[in-house]
Amino acid sequence: MNVDPSRYGSTDPGPFYHGTKAELQPGDLLVPGRNSNFGTGKVANFIYLTATLDAATWAAELASGEGKGRIYRVNPTGPFEDDPNLTDKRFPGNPTRSYRTRASLRVMEEVMGWQPHPPERVREMRRHLTELERQGIEAIND
Repeated sequence: MNVDPSRYGSTDPGPFYHGTKAELQPGDLLVPGRNSNFGTGKVANFIYLTATLDAATWAAELASGEGKGRIYRVNPTGPFEDDPNLTDKRFPGNPTRSYRTRASLRVMEEVMGWQPHPPERVREMRRHLTELERQGIEAIND
């Protein structure tokens, strides 16, 4: 079952994904108010989703914690907006089709067989994120 994003003011038809290291089951709800997968692990006011496997792959690979990265197909249960951490300043418009929501995301299924980025690219991205953290740059969380 796919969600109709137009009822939440979006024109993106999805499908939508969430990358993480958490082991989840169909029907589980992802909710804001938990520690972030990124940066210093502050409590996140949002849950993040994307309509591209590439962005979900980055999220799965870069998430904190132990275990393997996982990607889930999810449906938003409420309104969502462009993720300001990846849009406007970094990527005008929203080419990564990345969003955030204060509502929950319902896990529909785990995506199997996704292709990871080359290890050197992941190391480069981790170095970049470490440098941002060193500079005190955190994700927008308001």
